[in-house]
Amino acid sequence: MRIVLLGPPGAGKGTQASRISDTYQIPHISTGDIFRANMKNETPLGLKAKEYMNNGQLVPDSLVIDMVSDRLQQEDVKKADYGYLLDGFPRTVAQAESLDEINKNNDGGLNFVINLEVPFDILIDRISGRRICPVCQATYHISNNKPKLDGICDLDGAKLFQREDDQEETVKNRIKVYQDQTEPLIDYYKDSGILVNINGLQHMDDVFTDIKKILDGAN
Repeated sequence: MRIVLLGPPGAGKGTQASRISDTYQIPHISTGDIFRANMKNETPLGLKAKEYMNNGQLVPDSLVIDMVSDRLQQEDVKKADYGYLLDGFPRTVAQAESLDEINKNNDGGLNFVINLEVPFDILIDRISGRRICPVCQATYHISNNKPKLDGICDLDGAKLFQREDDQEETVKNRIKVYQDQTEPLIDYYKDSGILVNINGLQHMDDVFTDIKKILDGAN
């Protein structure tokens, strides 16, 4: 099964991606995680990606397409019969066209594009209130998912922090970039007949229930 997960920043893609990956035993491939690992290690790609992400901008296609292509050749993808869940890619129509070519070269194609729909004003609150554990990467929210001790991770006691790209002004810019560059993907995949819209305002369990109904119906 080959799936792309779409939705604006803060729509809950990461949470749903992990659940889909665990349930259907396909690799969860997140370009965001790859970029953050590179930034932490201060690789040339990481330094360049950080500059764009901290300004709320998309990383240019030229920096991500080859990386995704290489990732889709790795052993866990092969073991899943060229199955995967992409989270954070594609983000532009040009990237989607490149993914089509990558899949064609691997005798595959997308089965589903799942689009999580959430109003933008709600997203600003969701993202700007998000806090992250620097050790285990657990995610909290200052009002909707508080840790037991204010500012402290429940799992390892580390002090939580706010990512630079989660600050309110940066979030607003990220949403504007999404509207301009990523929303056209909805029409692109709608024309292919593989787009499924899911109400992302629901509780995360209900969102996953709706996704599961779609994916189970294909089996």
